[in-house]
Amino acid sequence: MPPVWVWCLVTLWCVLLAVVRLGNITGDHAIVNVLTLLFGFFAFSALATWFVLLSAYPALLRWGSLLVLLGSVTAFCLMYRVDHVSGELVPHFRLRHAAAPDELLQQPAAASRDTAAVATTTPDDFSEFLGPERRGRVDRVAIVPDWTAHPPRMLWRQPIGAGWGGFAIVNGMAVTMEQRGEQELVTCYEAATGNVVWSHATEGRHQTLMGGVGPRSTPTIENGRVYTQGAFGTVLCLDGANGEAIWRQELTELYGVVRGDDVKAIAWGRSASPLIVDNLLVVPAGGPLDGPHVSLVAFDKETGERVWEAGDRQVSYSSPALSLLAGKRQILIVNEDNASGHDPETGRLLWEVDWPGKSNANASVSQAVPVPPNRFFLSKGYGGGAGLFELAASGDDHFEVHEVWRSPRVLKTKFCNVVMHDGHVYGLSDGILQCIELATGNRVWKGARYGHGQILGVRDHLIVQQEDGEVALVEATPEAFREIAQIAALDGKTWNNPSLYGNLLLVRNSEQAACFELVTESSRQERSTKIPDDLSAAGRSPRFR
Repeated sequence: MPPVWVWCLVTLWCVLLAVVRLGNITGDHAIVNVLTLLFGFFAFSALATWFVLLSAYPALLRWGSLLVLLGSVTAFCLMYRVDHVSGELVPHFRLRHAAAPDELLQQPAAASRDTAAVATTTPDDFSEFLGPERRGRVDRVAIVPDWTAHPPRMLWRQPIGAGWGGFAIVNGMAVTMEQRGEQELVTCYEAATGNVVWSHATEGRHQTLMGGVGPRSTPTIENGRVYTQGAFGTVLCLDGANGEAIWRQELTELYGVVRGDDVKAIAWGRSASPLIVDNLLVVPAGGPLDGPHVSLVAFDKETGERVWEAGDRQVSYSSPALSLLAGKRQILIVNEDNASGHDPETGRLLWEVDWPGKSNANASVSQAVPVPPNRFFLSKGYGGGAGLFELAASGDDHFEVHEVWRSPRVLKTKFCNVVMHDGHVYGLSDGILQCIELATGNRVWKGARYGHGQILGVRDHLIVQQEDGEVALVEATPEAFREIAQIAALDGKTWNNPSLYGNLLLVRNSEQAACFELVTESSRQERSTKIPDDLSAAGRSPRFR
């Protein structure tokens, strides 16, 4: 039997493990998983040390067991490597010499048409990150929530290059960014068919163990042009008809960062989606690890010429948004360690508030959400929680920021953004769907665990893109958590935002993309109530709860 000191050590590690797992003392399941691994390793090491070095078992058994264990671990490490980790840092392995899925893809096929008519707009356009006004919701569409009688119909599903952005959709043309081998692509697809219309390639491959492969941002389509930012900070303006470059800027060159060294400061790649404001294109700028930093830079959207720079903070993984608050039109941005508001014409700082974070550690990802007439909402993961803040004019066109409430217990939105509806806020808090009261920050209910996915509001419903690729439909009501249905939309880790163009739901992750036709109130009579054969044949039949 092991001596008392061994049992004491093992017991201590097990108690610590139980405290971490059950008490969740960190507020972040990723850290809980890391600590679990460490405490488990220490407990096993204590027993193994006693068994091999101090126990009275035969030497052949003791040393033979050690050799078998070391040989097994070595063989596993020689055969496999960590391919990626989940949002909670659970590792997934791949054969060491196997190519990544994006490296197996050919470059996009020849165009299915001569040009993409993105200069023509429609009321259903989802032309930028999070849709109209970057609100994360679509109110034009009234979807029929009974997915049993009226199931979503899969129009297409196909491989796509790696990346974590979504689709921007104008006039039936869906544009996204993806990685295929050593090229970072901007690709235009027909939304209803998945056929490639054009693609534009830039050399470079951004890849990290925890962040994965490929570009992270969503294109912006405006007035027939496509604006993008790559993972290394390449800002492009493309002709939306054919993908030809009109102008290009390299943020790393402009702000003194050696390409590839960005990972020291912005560990998971530049993720902001470009914002169009009047005649300007606005993106976060950043700088070297130790500075100097520029929070935002504005380019002339027609020529790419720099117009203004603003702020002195390193970038986060959030995107700028335009809003009218406290009677002032302003750009809201979450920076590495604060949030700020800026005059859209000059970039002048109007206000700022501390919002702690590090872009190579406990990063901020979620948007600053305007709450007119004079408030804004912030949330973040890594135990950060959420807060509601109020602006008050202080003279000279500046504003004071007052904290209405702040809580580390609610809406710890690690990767996703929130949806506001009827005085309540919905979001994935450390992977669990949660509803809180906006005015007070009080939690109303906690729903199912969907992982670190994304959500999109559609009138009185939430489309929840789960981290495992499935899509759920949930009622947006404070009364109770009510999941209506789920469909198995994609396979594998999905951190990308869904996009809704009319009744077409486009989803994607780092390996697959798909389009589902939803039944709306206006098209209810046009659809059969039978589950389509192509869904069943492909093994994609809806699953309901």
